[in-house]
Amino acid sequence: MTGAPSLAACLHSLRAVIFDTDGVITDSAPVHAAAWKGAFDACLAAVGRQRPFDPVDDYLRYVDGRARQDGAAAFLRSRGLDLPPGEPDDAPGTDTVSAVAARKEELFSESLRTRPIATWPGTVRLLHALRHHGVPCAAVSASRHATELLSAAEVYPLFRAVVDGNEANRLQLPGKPDPALFVEAARRLGVPPRDAAVVEDALAGVEAGCRGGFGLVVGVDRTAGPYSATALRRRGADVVVTDPGELLRSGEGG
Repeated sequence: MTGAPSLAACLHSLRAVIFDTDGVITDSAPVHAAAWKGAFDACLAAVGRQRPFDPVDDYLRYVDGRARQDGAAAFLRSRGLDLPPGEPDDAPGTDTVSAVAARKEELFSESLRTRPIATWPGTVRLLHALRHHGVPCAAVSASRHATELLSAAEVYPLFRAVVDGNEANRLQLPGKPDPALFVEAARRLGVPPRDAAVVEDALAGVEAGCRGGFGLVVGVDRTAGPYSATALRRRGADVVVTDPGELLRSGEGG
């Protein structure tokens, strides 16, 4: 009788797996990118800059995987815009980094009300296989919407711990490429980083996993673009896959 898929050899010595959310578990990265484009293009237009935000290249380079404020500041600096940081309660707009980040949040929230977010089937298969093999999992995200998205997608019960943007803010954890989010997730799973794997698609997240001393850093390359497999390896990925489902092997009896 055919059993559950077995795990790839690179996972055999590990005691836990920590997944990034956007782009790894949920197909929400394009929605984030579109919201950033709306926020950034309004800011660029306000100062007469001609080249709009690229939702692939610029998104991957500057904002993917980062906290909103950090991502907004990084992209604006890349275009020579040194906006004041502003205050956390700034209204959506173009005057401060916080205002631009707030506009992104506004646009993303509007999209969530009209566009359901799907999960990546290969990741869900891997999560079920890890549960079958008794390997605990955690999800992390810089986004404050991560828990909401995981619950709506009906995969939240597959995780023993979730460290999202709300938790990061409560605990004052620095954003990626600092490893603090992943380290906190490993702590909640009760394993040291060296005994856990990180599965990430963002360059900043892969770097965070490497800097955190995790036993395995898996880069997920869904773009096949200029910042894909080679860039992920340069940031510290031990293994690069196009989908986390590649970390499964079909077998008899698991």
